[in-house]
Amino acid sequence: MTDRLIVVRGGQRLSGTVAVRGAKNSVLKLMAASLLANGSSTILNVPYISDVLVMKSVLEHLGAMVRFDAGRLSIDASSVCSWDTPYELVNQMRASTAVLGPLLGRFGQAQVAMPGGCQIGTRKMDMHFTGLEALGARFEFTHGVINASVGPKGLRGAEVALEFPSVGATENLMVAAACASGGTRIENAAREPEIVDLAEFLIAMGAKISGAGSPVIEIQGSDRFEPVSGHQTVGDRNEAGTFLAAGALTAGPLTVTGANPDHLALPLAKLREFGCDLRCSQDSITVSRRGELIATDIQTLPYPGFPTDLQPQ
Repeated sequence: MTDRLIVVRGGQRLSGTVAVRGAKNSVLKLMAASLLANGSSTILNVPYISDVLVMKSVLEHLGAMVRFDAGRLSIDASSVCSWDTPYELVNQMRASTAVLGPLLGRFGQAQVAMPGGCQIGTRKMDMHFTGLEALGARFEFTHGVINASVGPKGLRGAEVALEFPSVGATENLMVAAACASGGTRIENAAREPEIVDLAEFLIAMGAKISGAGSPVIEIQGSDRFEPVSGHQTVGDRNEAGTFLAAGALTAGPLTVTGANPDHLALPLAKLREFGCDLRCSQDSITVSRRGELIATDIQTLPYPGFPTDLQPQ
């Protein structure tokens, strides 16, 4: 269905239907995880944005063959033979460290620039390094570059308790643990839908993962990964929330498709507190409003709390 967005300026009314694309915070990690398989994986519902294009260039630099057309991304990692990512590319995006786990798992070493691209607060990398060190990784830091390696015994399973439910640390640990010998248990893990999406992608590759979406994730390591065909990226809940905020502001009715209402439980509850009416189906949300907006309090918290990225809206 073609997106329809109808604006009636005189009445300050925004109505119609708009579809959200795949979540950037998921697809970048799926792209990195595709490095584990010696073959061609396809990821669907991929947004055409700069971070995806940068990650595409990173994978191509490592030796992968990547095709991106109409939301469909094909990644053939058969020819990947390098673990050295170019500083000028990975320094441009927050998700640069997403390749750490896959490269350590496949090659036992990785060279990655410290992350850039996001200016929302200070996000320490300590939990990434501490967690991966528990799995057997070693790190050296020179001029803003992370040099990672593993010993002759390779990665090994361990119990890791995160100080904070960091999404990036959970993802890196999950991918690395999928390649480790033995079992790994991640406590205080992030619970975001993007974590579940990555876990489902890894399971389709041959990993054994349970508990994704809960505070405790358990992974049994494997030494064989198969490419994944036609993985549908989870819808971008932050994009959906942005459109819903616009619909609430202008009274709607505005229908947002491609978003799972379960992933926006607290933002939807807040919209109701604002005085909005909501109708939800399995993959769509319609917002409208008849009365005035009502003030309410919002506090951001890790998922399933109110998302920081939606606070400005």
